[in-house]
Amino acid sequence: MNHVKDGKTLTNDNVEHDVEMENHLKTEEDQERGEDANMIPVNGDIDNEKGANNQEEDMEEDESRAETTFTYTIENISKLKDSILSPSCMVRNLPWKVLAMPRWSQNPERHNQKTLGLFLQCNGESDSTSWSCNATAAIKIVTHNDAEPFTRKIQHLFYSKENDWGYSHFVSWNELMDPAKGFVKDDKITIEVYVKADAPHGVSWDSKKHTGFVGLKNQGATCYMNSLLQTLYFTNKLRKATYLMPTESDDPEKSVPLSLQRVFYELQFGDKPVGTKKLTKSFGWETFDTFMQHDVQELCRVLLENMESKMKDTVVDGTIPRLFEGKMLSYIRCKHVEYCSQKEEAFYDIQLNVKGKKNVYESFDDYVKQESLEGDNKYDAGDYGLQEAEKGVIFVSFPPILHLHLLRFMYDPMADAYVKINEKFEFPERLCLDKYQNKKEKTPANYVLHAVLVHSGDNHGGHYVVYINPKGDGKWCKFDDDVVSRCTKSEGIDNNFGGQDEEMNVKHCTNAYMLVYIRESCMNDLLVSVNEKDIPESLVERLAEERRLEAQKRKERTEAHLYMNIQVVTDDNFNGHQGNDLFDGDKINFRNFKVKKSATVLEFMHMLADNMKYPVTQIRPWPFQFRQNQTYRPTLLDLEANLNKSVLDVADNENPWTVFVETLNPESGLKELPQFDKDSDVLIFLKLYDPKRKTISFCGHTYVPITAKTAELLPDLCRRAGFPIGTPLLLFEEVKPNMVERIESHDLPIEKSLEELMDGDIIVFQKDGMDIHQYDLPTARDYFKDLYYRVEVIFCDKAIPNDPGFSLDLSLRMNYEQMANAVATYLQTDPYLLQFFKPQSYREGPGNPIRCTYEGNLKDLLLYAKPRQPRKLYYQQLNIKINELENKKQFKCTWVTSKLKEEKELVLYPSKNGKKELVLYPNKNGKVTDLFDEVKKQVELEPDGSDKLRLLEVISNKIYSIQKEETLLDAINMSGSTKTYRIEEIPKDEVTLKDNETLIPVAHFHKEVYSTFGVPFLLKIKQGEKFSTVKERIQKKLEISEKDFEKYKFAIVVMGKVEYISDEENDVQVDLSLFKPHPMQGASMQARPWLGLDHVNKTPKRSKVPYSEKAIKIHN
Repeated sequence: MNHVKDGKTLTNDNVEHDVEMENHLKTEEDQERGEDANMIPVNGDIDNEKGANNQEEDMEEDESRAETTFTYTIENISKLKDSILSPSCMVRNLPWKVLAMPRWSQNPERHNQKTLGLFLQCNGESDSTSWSCNATAAIKIVTHNDAEPFTRKIQHLFYSKENDWGYSHFVSWNELMDPAKGFVKDDKITIEVYVKADAPHGVSWDSKKHTGFVGLKNQGATCYMNSLLQTLYFTNKLRKATYLMPTESDDPEKSVPLSLQRVFYELQFGDKPVGTKKLTKSFGWETFDTFMQHDVQELCRVLLENMESKMKDTVVDGTIPRLFEGKMLSYIRCKHVEYCSQKEEAFYDIQLNVKGKKNVYESFDDYVKQESLEGDNKYDAGDYGLQEAEKGVIFVSFPPILHLHLLRFMYDPMADAYVKINEKFEFPERLCLDKYQNKKEKTPANYVLHAVLVHSGDNHGGHYVVYINPKGDGKWCKFDDDVVSRCTKSEGIDNNFGGQDEEMNVKHCTNAYMLVYIRESCMNDLLVSVNEKDIPESLVERLAEERRLEAQKRKERTEAHLYMNIQVVTDDNFNGHQGNDLFDGDKINFRNFKVKKSATVLEFMHMLADNMKYPVTQIRPWPFQFRQNQTYRPTLLDLEANLNKSVLDVADNENPWTVFVETLNPESGLKELPQFDKDSDVLIFLKLYDPKRKTISFCGHTYVPITAKTAELLPDLCRRAGFPIGTPLLLFEEVKPNMVERIESHDLPIEKSLEELMDGDIIVFQKDGMDIHQYDLPTARDYFKDLYYRVEVIFCDKAIPNDPGFSLDLSLRMNYEQMANAVATYLQTDPYLLQFFKPQSYREGPGNPIRCTYEGNLKDLLLYAKPRQPRKLYYQQLNIKINELENKKQFKCTWVTSKLKEEKELVLYPSKNGKKELVLYPNKNGKVTDLFDEVKKQVELEPDGSDKLRLLEVISNKIYSIQKEETLLDAINMSGSTKTYRIEEIPKDEVTLKDNETLIPVAHFHKEVYSTFGVPFLLKIKQGEKFSTVKERIQKKLEISEKDFEKYKFAIVVMGKVEYISDEENDVQVDLSLFKPHPMQGASMQARPWLGLDHVNKTPKRSKVPYSEKAIKIHN
């Protein structure tokens, strides 16, 4: 048993175990005072009197009740020595008991004090391990005088391993027996327990019986989706429209409308929790997606948008906007001139701030609050210039169904993460929004609360449930995935305000996240009853057929152990096979038969005959069997001996069992298959090899007497191949992979010509003649030897992320040149314009390059390929030959034009960002000047430019240094995640600098000097010139409008220290000494000052998403 306060767990043998419980927050001193920090109630306030007054009546009437009070009297309390259990009391269909026991405290402060332990036990005698029930309780020792009763409270999730919870030291024995306390009368004490429990999970809770509704199964983390689906389902007008969406020709696996129809239909007419796997599959989601919790409001938007698009051009076109679309007016109104800009926008939901707000009305006040545009933030009113103005929104119309998204998750810049706002935030059952409209509508904007979607947990995840008022009559139900239970209005509304309230029995992190209100004037229309007559008959029939097929599949699954699979192949399946044996198991299309294991071979043959449209006398089965020499060939099935045996016994328990079924050739003129003498005949399969085409053709099978000479086969072989009778032939026996032996003598009996003659042996034949030696693989033996070393290799383009590549069948004995030629032929390029890379051994992706002088073979290159994984190599196409490239150095940098906007990466292969790229190949021992020569081959310089280039080292969007032309490329350090190199043409006026001129680095930042962004640049300044002139040059260089440039601030930055240049100092003169390098204490390098441009970064930023989750998408 489990103890809230003392951190002990007791077994039924009263043996103590030291087990630390997670919610043991109190000290022993707190326990003595009876305080309860662990009380976290669940569904509403505890009402002892109500439970007590109706105790007997409730017990008789409803064992599924949510709460009750029961009492238990312990007699002869002074003589109590062992544990004692009360009779059970049923709450939520589970038995609840009180467990009492005398205890001796081991705490030194209590001096081995005797105490009474009291516990509440739930479902204690159940063997099930899957059940759970969340409950709150108050355990009270009743007094028999005017003294206050002694009460302690608990809250616990009861389940199989913690099926009891309470206090091992509920009250000291001395206090219990003290006459002044009034606990004991006639040596008896009375324990009174008030229990309030949620509907249990994992037990036979009949939601349909108790509420009339059913729940939805949770796939892993789909509680957010289940809550939304229940909300949409109880929007009856939407449900009715969903049923009317035409889905007759839709793909059952990809149709979102059909899947929604299916879910809604099962919710309406089913008796058990409804599954949602088909729905999420129609979304295009993988299994992983169902274990990723998402934002319920985001799913609501995406799902409604999807439904709206699917409803277009149907009988329910426009349903979504009619139900959910409202309109608001965004405006900017000048204060001092008659000018106003406004724009009307549609909305499907309203996002309300929670932080710092007491209730919905305060949030709406904040939503429509006007913002003043003044000072540096004045509004550009066109011909009126910059004006002071008021900016805001006002609602034009509210929709019939109003979705309010409470912004419980907010970005905390200090933590650089999303945090949940658990503050108390009230929302009314009835909501009036008239005052937030610019003019009143035909009907008042009065709303009734229909659903409350509740989130328990934090920004990393948690659990969603929804409380719904299905008929708008104040009778609420709680929908917790597969469990539905009735609840009070207080549980649905008041308990979900959030915040920490001693009187409210809810968890601090449990609060409303999304509210659904229904317009009062539209309620009858929106909640109109939906009957079966409102559902198209075609949909009802289709769903009924689906259920029938699913029931059939379930039956098949339950009976699967009674059946075995038999895979049938015929001669037709062997045509086109180019490898060893008769077929490739990975490529063949078997004809599959599901046969009862107890069925006889004769019954199986009749099944074959019916299916293949042959009489039984015209078919003969030959089971495939693995031989010791690694081949897989048909073998004899003695029908006389096995005809009445079960197929399982004949197959020797092999499942699936593969069988070659021989059928009579309709052109033979025979009425049944010829007799096969198992003692004197052998079954031989025939293949024809064509050395010119390097192909194998299947030529059927034949029965051959084992005493017949090989020469007797030759005329039949010529006929099958279409050769003139008497054509010279070479014959080979296909013994096993990489072992094909020539049949030298045609005058010997077949039993001596073939090695270990068996049914299923294969003879390969071809034309003989001197001309065959002109071919690469002149004989069948050469072909099969080459085949033995042949392997499928996938070649992926290194420059394309996740490139599926193309596959080639190559020989493992190929050298580098042969492999390169094969790939080049496929790509239609020069093999010397390809570079190859080995795969990485530890993850997907290209590894080290393969030199064109590589002396190994393909087998060596694939040596480290992962087992059972496709063999991969990577390649890239070059602009210069590989033998030249290997003597050059790859240099990655960026090209920037004089306008500082058009950037191109200079790389060896295309980058992932989609920019146009060039390829630079300077010599390995080259200098910066050699790099410039390569650039000029690829980049078109300005016609009237200086024709001179410079290489800049850029770190964190600041220019760090200018590389000298004589610097060796090997001396340039390319490492560093924030370091890049860029090449640009030197402006003419910067090629030669006078003594009173210098170049200074300029960079962009906003407020924080370390948060630099954009493209930095070099600027020429002159000693003594006015700073206003410098600013004009910067504005011109950046092509910034006057309005935007007014907001720029300028600062001299050195070693992180910022000194702003005042706006009033436009006439200040430039002092070059301020931009000289500053020596750094204790370092050999010098800090170089730079000119900072402080302004807002208008480049798009990545959005921050709660939970670091990927955005929800419905792909179909």
